[in-house]
Amino acid sequence: MAQPAYRVRLHTPDGGSASARQVAERAFTRALDAALGDPALVLPVYATVQRIHAEHGDPPDSEALTTDERMLYEHWQQAEAAALEAVWGPHRHLDEGGYEILPPG
Repeated sequence: MAQPAYRVRLHTPDGGSASARQVAERAFTRALDAALGDPALVLPVYATVQRIHAEHGDPPDSEALTTDERMLYEHWQQAEAAALEAVWGPHRHLDEGGYEILPPG
């Protein structure tokens, strides 16, 4: 079996069981992969979004972004929303937790 292109680590306020977290991480990963179209895109797109946040704030001023940055950022927001909804449902609250996307291994 091929090594995954990235890892997801979910953070939840209540912690939850290890098996429940693994199920949630798989749901998050499947939704993110489907939204971006290829698992190999997740890590580089995420890294670019992190760079955009570092350079332009969070959320960035869309007028300060290039057309390509804006398109990539908006595509990431849609993919992220789909992944978060896959885990926490359509009525997600900010205190429900967060995530990290990490290199494989």
